[in-house]
Amino acid sequence: MFKTVLTIFRGSVAAAEEELQDRTALVVLDQQMRDAAAAVDRSKRTLALAIAGDAQEGRRLDATNTRIADLEVRASAALEGGREDLAREAAQAIANLEAERDAAMTARTLFATEITRLKRHVANAEARIAELDRGRRLARASEAVRSLRRSGIEAARPYDSTLPEAEATLKRLRERQIEIQAADDALFEIDTASGPVVVAEKLAEQGFGPRMKSTADDVLARLKAKRPPAA
Repeated sequence: MFKTVLTIFRGSVAAAEEELQDRTALVVLDQQMRDAAAAVDRSKRTLALAIAGDAQEGRRLDATNTRIADLEVRASAALEGGREDLAREAAQAIANLEAERDAAMTARTLFATEITRLKRHVANAEARIAELDRGRRLARASEAVRSLRRSGIEAARPYDSTLPEAEATLKRLRERQIEIQAADDALFEIDTASGPVVVAEKLAEQGFGPRMKSTADDVLARLKAKRPPAA
């Protein structure tokens, strides 16, 4: 028995958790999308820094190559002028600049790789966020429709029992009216068949007393009586 109660309790807790998750799903989704958008913004800032760093290394590389080319010309001129000491000093400076040039080239290679990766990451993340946003709008629309339906059903519930009662009342009223009309018709027929007027008409038809209604012969006789005598 205790095991059954424990199982029921655990099931109730799980059901409550699922219901809570369903009710808060849109809220959680909104926050998750805000977090994702913030992460994409950070990636964009990192990408911007990488591009700026690559540009800086590019300018440094250009300046270094320019200085190397200038010192090479000057060192060659020193050798031609018999100043090997100056040419050696220039050669040392050129060697140092070449090391700086190589470092700048390596840095640019690293920056290029990172820039490519970040651009791909940002584009993919933005596409996924756009897809999520479309899905979120559909989910919100579905939730709004479901809420409207639920509101309509709940608003109609108080009348669920009233409508059948009203229909039953109308049915009884119609049946009662039919019964009353039938009774009135029956009474009228009875009055018509056995009333004093009917009896008087029957007596008149048998020659007992004046007729109750004029006939065509009566009308013709009256019209002939009104005509002037022939000359």
